Amino acid sequence: MRLSRQQLILLVLLTLVWGFNWPIMKFGVTGFPPLTFRTICMWLGLPVMAALMVWRREPFTIARAHWRELAVLMVFNMFFWHTLAILAIQSLSSGRAAILGYTMPVFSAVIGAIWFGQRLIPRAWVGVAAAALGVVLLLWHEFITLSGRPLGVAMMLVAAATWAIGTQLMRRTRIDAPTLTISFWMTVLTTLWMSLLSVLFERGAWMAPNPAQWGAIVYNALGVFAFAQVVWLMLARELPPIASSLSVMMIPVLGVFSGAWWLGEVLHWQDWAAVVLVMLAILTVLWPQKAAAPGVH
Repeated sequence: MRLSRQQLILLVLLTLVWGFNWPIMKFGVTGFPPLTFRTICMWLGLPVMAALMVWRREPFTIARAHWRELAVLMVFNMFFWHTLAILAIQSLSSGRAAILGYTMPVFSAVIGAIWFGQRLIPRAWVGVAAAALGVVLLLWHEFITLSGRPLGVAMMLVAAATWAIGTQLMRRTRIDAPTLTISFWMTVLTTLWMSLLSVLFERGAWMAPNPAQWGAIVYNALGVFAFAQVVWLMLARELPPIASSLSVMMIPVLGVFSGAWWLGEVLHWQDWAAVVLVMLAILTVLWPQKAAAPGVH
């Protein structure tokens, strides 16, 4: 598989924006209601997405026949992920929450093979194994700590598994609409859901964000919802699921190292070894395959 220059640039930007977001998000929800944090981010991101659609002259309409499929895509790509991840990060370190979330490529490979009958070339399975081992190494010094936080771990793993299903479904969507349009309406529906949860469970804890929290909110609204989320759905729709999944495995690595730099988390040899394994996983799906010899099919 060969990425176009545009896809490669978008992939690099996506990795940087999402990777640095983990410690920023952890900082933003420290002392602030997490569901409310996510809700504000999404409400601020929606007008930016709408303005981008107007600028690009993208349609706002999706045929009624596709509403059911849109709802399914929303549930698996956004509903579980945004709800569970923002709750789990309160009890987990930012880097380790990122690692657990990015077990998604492993789930995606297994789900693709079992549920969707997806056949992977041997080197793709090597990439999945490398990614899985990298995750284990990154979590090496956290196993004892994580065992005392089973709810946070469980929420992140469920979020990762449902995101993996969503990635598979996004690749196979029959919705005849631009990815930005699909992303906009999924975000609208998820924003309404997060708003309801915020009112039901956090209304008594509502407070005005301080300047630093506003910085984290704006970063999420613009960087995550108006940019990274749309780019990810584009890649998930254009690339094979295993390729799009493994190609973003540098995000948890960046999350760990940025968390160490900003939040003072200690790095070990396992973290460096994991970087090598993750790079191997990415190369297995992004390195162009040899063209078949003439007459060979």
